[in-house]
Amino acid sequence: MNEDKFRYEYHAPSPEERNEAERIRARYAETDESDAMERLRKLDARVRRTASAAAWVMGVAGTLLFGAGLAMVLEGGLLAAGSAVACAGAVPVAAAYPVYGAVLRRGKKKYGAQILALSDEVLKEENKEENERGESGENK
Repeated sequence: MNEDKFRYEYHAPSPEERNEAERIRARYAETDESDAMERLRKLDARVRRTASAAAWVMGVAGTLLFGAGLAMVLEGGLLAAGSAVACAGAVPVAAAYPVYGAVLRRGKKKYGAQILALSDEVLKEENKEENERGESGENK
């Protein structure tokens, strides 16, 4: 006779579960590309990340090549060839920081106008909000 009854239970998510669900949802939610501050952050990150990636690739590749040259000298007994390979590996390691600076300058030149325009837009909005708050404070 108890089998014919309908039973319903509700369990509200805990605050931790709710926060986790909101974080996961935010990863999949469409971002508003019209937000000037968000676009400004993305452009700035693009400029810095590109320069860092170029420097890291050069540094790591040079370090591996340098290590291969050292291994040739120490383990293989190939003094001349190992020294040449190690020297060839030292060049990209030494050039990594100047490459970082060059790629960063190129990115600033490429995206600088957009970044300045967006930052002006954000600052104008901020000044407008401050003026509105100041005016409303004076009227009270």
